[in-house]
Amino acid sequence: MDVKATLKQIGNAAKAAAAELGFATAERKHAALIGAAEYVWAARGDIIEANALDMDYGREKGLSAAMLDRLMLDEDRIRNMVDGLRAVAEQEDPVGQVLEEWERPNGLHIKRVRTPLGVIGVIYESRPNVTADAGALCLKAGNAVILRGGSEGFHSSTAIHKALVKGVVAAGLPEATIQLVPTRDRAAVSEMLTMVDTIDVIVPRGGKGLVGLVQREARVPVFSHLEGIVHIYIDASADRQKTLDVVLNAKTRRTGICGAAECLLMHDDIAASWGPEVIQALMDKGVVVDADTTLQAIAGTQPAAADHWGKEFLDMEIAAKTVANVDEAIAHIRQYGSNHTDCIMAEDGRAVDRFFERLDSAILMHNASTQFADGGEFGMGAEIGIATGKMHARGPVGAAQLTSFKYLVRGDGAVRA
Repeated sequence: MDVKATLKQIGNAAKAAAAELGFATAERKHAALIGAAEYVWAARGDIIEANALDMDYGREKGLSAAMLDRLMLDEDRIRNMVDGLRAVAEQEDPVGQVLEEWERPNGLHIKRVRTPLGVIGVIYESRPNVTADAGALCLKAGNAVILRGGSEGFHSSTAIHKALVKGVVAAGLPEATIQLVPTRDRAAVSEMLTMVDTIDVIVPRGGKGLVGLVQREARVPVFSHLEGIVHIYIDASADRQKTLDVVLNAKTRRTGICGAAECLLMHDDIAASWGPEVIQALMDKGVVVDADTTLQAIAGTQPAAADHWGKEFLDMEIAAKTVANVDEAIAHIRQYGSNHTDCIMAEDGRAVDRFFERLDSAILMHNASTQFADGGEFGMGAEIGIATGKMHARGPVGAAQLTSFKYLVRGDGAVRA
């Protein structure tokens, strides 16, 4: 395959589709998403069969159990995908929403309204469900999308994409509304990053290697999605049972997602009382605990190395450290965090307020599992990713975050003096 020529053709088709999608009615976009949901569900047997090929490929590549879990699709996960498509379909159409409106003394009436971004390139790894999530959200926001899935999920993404396109075409929208790059060749990623004439923004969703490549090579604007180096700080005022429940869920529910807890910060008072129970509960679940000097007294832990702080394990492993107070926890998170998601377990409102005020992560949580760091759980139906930058989109990127705005200015023969 001539990657450059193929991407040029895909880009031109996406640009043409975006021009039409910009004024597509809410009813037509709704129909496309409902149709896509029905076609995905009807094709679930084909999708599961395709996923089996990807699982074999992943095992051959030596993917970890957590990464294989991210890759795996079964009927329940396909049902969740379908539910996500339907949820996005039922959301209010963001395009054309009036964000602000005012009158000027010069006789001008001004509106600021939401408008599509245009063409969005989404580059992702492992999780084939992103094919449906990204396709749905971009369509809802009136954008065309070019999807470049990871090599591990190639067959699954292809099967899902085929079903999505059926829904799009059945609703009378351009076939190029949702396109999937038809190659595993990594040259396609580098090519997309330079397609300034046809792609308006790139959304990367993957590990350190992908994010580093995007940061080095992108000429197209990027919605940053850095690692999920997620911390949970257990304050001296924390409730014992709440903490046990939240920490276990945040670490072990699904270890391969970006909202999984990767570092536990424990107040000295907790470490001296019931804190060891939390460590033991994690180890009982099979979690390897890399502990600082104080917590190494707990049998079964292993010494933490310098590179364990600020590490995204994406596996059954967590770093654990004691701190003197909330300020020391904040300082640690500022040094080693990725501005993704961080949590405080506390009953002291002052400690919570200080944590929320002095940290600037995209998502800050109080007494809640960090596994809720997800657009679907935020009521967005789905998400393309968690943006950790500060420009344009931040936190879960849903349909509304995939729009820009324009000003509509009306006068009645107004002239400027």
